[in-house]
Amino acid sequence: MSFRIALLPGDGVGPEVVDAALVVLQAVERRFNVKYETSRWPIGGVAIAAGQPALPPSTLDACQQSDAVLLGAVGDPRFDHLPRETRVETGLLALRKALGVYANLRPAQVWPSLEGVIPFKPERVSGTNIVIVRELMGGLYFGEPRGLEADHGYNTMRYRTPEIERVAEVAFKLAQGRRKKLLSVDKHNVLEVSQLWRSVVTRLVAKFPDVTLEHQYVDAFAMNLALDPRRYDVVVTENMFGDILSDEAGAIAGSLGLLPSASLGDGVGLYEPVHGSAPTLAGKDVCNPIGTVGSLALLLRYSAKAEDQAVAIENAIGSALTAGCRTVDIAEPGQPSLGCAAMAKEIAARI
Repeated sequence: MSFRIALLPGDGVGPEVVDAALVVLQAVERRFNVKYETSRWPIGGVAIAAGQPALPPSTLDACQQSDAVLLGAVGDPRFDHLPRETRVETGLLALRKALGVYANLRPAQVWPSLEGVIPFKPERVSGTNIVIVRELMGGLYFGEPRGLEADHGYNTMRYRTPEIERVAEVAFKLAQGRRKKLLSVDKHNVLEVSQLWRSVVTRLVAKFPDVTLEHQYVDAFAMNLALDPRRYDVVVTENMFGDILSDEAGAIAGSLGLLPSASLGDGVGLYEPVHGSAPTLAGKDVCNPIGTVGSLALLLRYSAKAEDQAVAIENAIGSALTAGCRTVDIAEPGQPSLGCAAMAKEIAARI
């Protein structure tokens, strides 16, 4: 049977990193004697510039008919003036909602060969390997009512018990396959919605007795994540907290360009790097493709159920970094750097 991947290169550096991931995918196909069917579709500013909505109906249909979606990046400042309902980012939120992807997995690790370029003391962060599980379809980003008026704006942070249960179960199951430690992050002392969050997550412990559950306030965790990230394994939190904290984890890893993500639900999975579209870097062949290549590995792991292929990609990334291959964002002063395409070829050569 064929496995269909919808490619959504998007804006800015998106097309470059998606092309880089395809180079690696082709190496996987050669090594494992498999074949993946891919097709390209517009989203974001590229679609708007062509006279279409940010999420064209044809793109959404292709995504829903595929087995997985690999997204590059969405964001184009040319269209920031548009009303909220027609902006680029609204198209991405609509895609997530349509696919029903409610659990966003954001792994972050400190690669041993990059300890010299991270902005933290190596003795504090060496060995860090965490996964932040971010709820993706609720909270402030989707809550109603919301609005912007002449002299005030308002948003609603809203969660229902089933929404919390389903993302927490993903996190508990993930922890079972790792170090069996789960941290739930909230603002229980101030927000009623966080009080519901904590009570629901705590109740689920009975279903996962082999997992140790801990709770922390979001501000305390933000500090502890910088001071001692090695103590954490799997972290689950709501939408906005997860958005912010996973970017902080990117600083610990050394660059946002290194971070992959997987957005999972009950149907088609959506995979994308954590970094944005970086429009000022577009077309310069300087961006880091590792976040997108790592997202491809997650796609093969969770959607294609090809663990051996996923591990081969992750090992190839580590091998390339150990050999000194660097894009400019992770190169030490005076160290030569590779472009996006050249880094992809280095990783592909090690598959």
